[in-house]
Amino acid sequence: MTDVSHVKTGASRIKKVRAMDDLLTAARTGFAHHFGTDSNGVHHDPDGVWSAPGRANLIGEHTDYNGGFALPFAIDKRTVMAVRGNGTDTFRVASSLFDDVVAGKIADVATLPRWVTYIIGMAAVLDSDHPGGDARGADIYVASNVPLGSGLSSSAALECAAGVAFNDLWQLGLNRTQLAQAGRRTENQIVGAPTGIMDQSASLKGAADCALLLDCRSNETELVPLGFAAEGLQLLIVDTKEEHSHAANGYAARRASCERGARIIGVPLLRDLTEARLPQVRDLLDDETYRRVRHVVTEDERVLRAVAKLRAGKPREIGPLLTASHNSLRDDFEVTTVRLDLVVDTALAHGALGARMTGGGFGGSAIVLCDAKRSRAISEAIRAAFENSDFPEPTIFPAVASEGARRDA
Repeated sequence: MTDVSHVKTGASRIKKVRAMDDLLTAARTGFAHHFGTDSNGVHHDPDGVWSAPGRANLIGEHTDYNGGFALPFAIDKRTVMAVRGNGTDTFRVASSLFDDVVAGKIADVATLPRWVTYIIGMAAVLDSDHPGGDARGADIYVASNVPLGSGLSSSAALECAAGVAFNDLWQLGLNRTQLAQAGRRTENQIVGAPTGIMDQSASLKGAADCALLLDCRSNETELVPLGFAAEGLQLLIVDTKEEHSHAANGYAARRASCERGARIIGVPLLRDLTEARLPQVRDLLDDETYRRVRHVVTEDERVLRAVAKLRAGKPREIGPLLTASHNSLRDDFEVTTVRLDLVVDTALAHGALGARMTGGGFGGSAIVLCDAKRSRAISEAIRAAFENSDFPEPTIFPAVASEGARRDA
């Protein structure tokens, strides 16, 4: 769930590239500018162009590292990489979001700028499992319209685009589950973020108009049709412009609290604790740990109930579950912020069917489920509420469930 949030010159550097054709053009043009001609004047095209989407989580927050259930989906904002193997042991990486070309070897990954560690870190993890000698270096140019620091998994988009590219170029033959596991190891072992596997799974396995039911213990996945448009519904993403980082202490503390609760209760993972047993374990835990445990256990139940309603063709009825999830994240898990709460409260007051923060919390984005005919009024109300609170104007856009990582050229 970690997001890239260290853009050198700020969010204004993000180019207004929206359509996929624009992203592909930006990737090819950037590659040609930085890597198209070598020191001997020889022209080089990329070996291919790969992309991966960001993700939003419909419901199921902080359940992934507890072995539970989550229901994310790939969004229609993507990170595109033009990549060419350069026959050396060095990676050279450039991006439309940063000024400089960054060069480094796998052994240097810990010393590189953080955004580059998601790419070369993925290479390091894959190479450690499937050693290929000293000629796996590559020239890489990145173009993206996944918002940074917004809880929409810009980091997973980097990892997964790099993962499918290296998998093809190095002929590793890995499936999407194996690539997702490599992405999680990149986050945990190299970036230092104690996240689960949800973000990479959604980015790799997403499909149009579907969410991905993810069993985070078995890594089994199932596509669940959303059917929002057919019911006259729209899901909005509200980027609060409040950046966060899951490698920070707050996220690690929540995970440690969950692990402590499971250990005291005597279950391998909180996934193994049912909601019916919560009253029985109440006296075993201090108040804070109990509330952390209660959020995870009840959130797993909310995910399964939401899936049942979607499968029954009743997407309108998931609204109250989304709101209950946010309330639990606010009161029991304590990862919402004033801005995230303001989005939810304002949306509900103006007719939304449900709303919740999405992502790890401590900033980032919220989602709002509403009748499509109410979306403009709700968006305007949220903007007005932010203005009245002297917060920066949020970015609001429709959430479109889209295809996962792929080779584009």
